[in-house]
Amino acid sequence: MKDPYLYPHTDILKNLADIQDRKMLSCMEAEYTSIRLAELVTGESVSRFDFPALCDMHHYIFQDIYEWAGKIRIINIEKSEPALGGISIEYSDCFDIIKDAIYVLDKMNHYTWEKASLDEVAEIFSKYLAGLWKIHPYREGNTRTVITFCSLFIESRGFYIDSDLFKDHAQYMRTALVAASALFTDLGDKRKQEYLEKIVLDALERGQEMKQRVSDIIKKAGFRVTERRIRKIVYWNRLERYEHGERDVRLYLLQNEESE
Repeated sequence: MKDPYLYPHTDILKNLADIQDRKMLSCMEAEYTSIRLAELVTGESVSRFDFPALCDMHHYIFQDIYEWAGKIRIINIEKSEPALGGISIEYSDCFDIIKDAIYVLDKMNHYTWEKASLDEVAEIFSKYLAGLWKIHPYREGNTRTVITFCSLFIESRGFYIDSDLFKDHAQYMRTALVAASALFTDLGDKRKQEYLEKIVLDALERGQEMKQRVSDIIKKAGFRVTERRIRKIVYWNRLERYEHGERDVRLYLLQNEESE
């Protein structure tokens, strides 16, 4: 089937800047999306975690690049995966995307995260992360969107996560997602989730250590430790890419406090 997302006789995605050079398009996409992603992880930008919210996030990240940002793909796709010897993950049929995504997100939203240990959180979170990624709702940009969305989700449940670890080990992360999603109609269940669980657990442990450091600083600054105050300082630190000390935190909270 002809791919309506590509410029004729090329494998380059049609884009708002009408760039038909692969390297230039990759550079532009990286530049714009890095800004959008940074904005998402430094503020309370997501208040719900359903499929429309996932589409809104994809639109936000890719709105500067693609006209179809935030819209589910209208064709079926395959991607050769070196980790699978060149075969593709069986992504959701384009007509099943909404149904499949709602199923995964409903399970993810209704799991009792507050009763789980960190090891259990890593296992179950990895399962839902891989399940949502395997759907691949969009023609491009699925990995970045799904990882960001799921990272913000788990933080909304009180488990902070060092998502920079995923970015810094992007190739490992993609390979781990592929391994965790290798369920085939003809070849059977070839999934290996342990690689994804490992990096997710590492990211969660780093996130919990960071949360504890922030809690300690808030206490030293003379404030009662609350989840809202922790979020404020975490997002502020991320925005400035710096962990602020006691004096800075005291001044920041005095200037930005609402009744707790």
